[in-house]
Amino acid sequence: MTRSQVSAGSQEEAPGSGPTVLRILLGAQLRRLREAKAITREDAGWEIRASGSKISRMELGRVSFKERDVADLLTLYGVTDEAEREALLALARQANNPGWWQQFSDIMPGWFQSYLGLEAAASLIRTYEIQFVPGLLQTPEYARAVIMLGHAGVTPEEMDRRVELRRQRQQILDRPDTPQVWAVIDEAVLRRPIGGVDVMKAQIEALIEAARRPNVRLQIIPFHAGGHAAAGGPFAILRFPEPELPDVVYVEQLTSAIYLDKREDVDQYAMAMERVCIDADPPSHTQEILGKLLHEVGRPA
Repeated sequence: MTRSQVSAGSQEEAPGSGPTVLRILLGAQLRRLREAKAITREDAGWEIRASGSKISRMELGRVSFKERDVADLLTLYGVTDEAEREALLALARQANNPGWWQQFSDIMPGWFQSYLGLEAAASLIRTYEIQFVPGLLQTPEYARAVIMLGHAGVTPEEMDRRVELRRQRQQILDRPDTPQVWAVIDEAVLRRPIGGVDVMKAQIEALIEAARRPNVRLQIIPFHAGGHAAAGGPFAILRFPEPELPDVVYVEQLTSAIYLDKREDVDQYAMAMERVCIDADPPSHTQEILGKLLHEVGRPA
């Protein structure tokens, strides 16, 4: 991946090192093989009856792989060892498996499907939120209230499916290889009455429980911290267990998302994340802070 705005996606990924990451790994391997033979993208594209831009998308892991195309490229790149060829072809087959959310593809944009694939494959998810509780930590009632803000006209059936999608997404927190989640939340998130008093109380109670999980680190930036380094908006940084994969920054917009993996971009966001972690109260104080906020919910300001 490179710095770009994603406007389309495909069905991807099961939990674990799923197709999104497998496509990126396979694409990176094909790129190394091509460059080792000094073959241009245009020449490689001609070999599989495609364009140089198609080769670029394949090497960035943004499209599915046809096994025949991969086989033809391996031949072009001089890969004759049968074991090596079969390993890469098997990777191509695995990378084309549909994701668990294929059943929900009609109610979410492609650019978010891409994020779900990366999230499911990540070993560390760092997220900063200024408006809502992170999706991985939302209760069903809170999620329903948040979804209603952007989809007020949907049918009850579609609303139930959107909430169910979020519930299934949260199952990565219960996997044996669960990712580490480090969430930094602005205090305003917890004082904004999303869904009403009862919904917010239940959500804060759920956050208290989440903060007790060994794989969740939760921090709150208090109002008295003033301005801070990431005031521009929420973002997430994802790290993967595969050493070949760079960290990826995800910045969601109203109708699209931006994915960044250039070192200089990731470093900027990593520094901003470090800054908000310093500005926030330490994780050891989080349960106490949430307990106080729980008693204040619904009280007159």
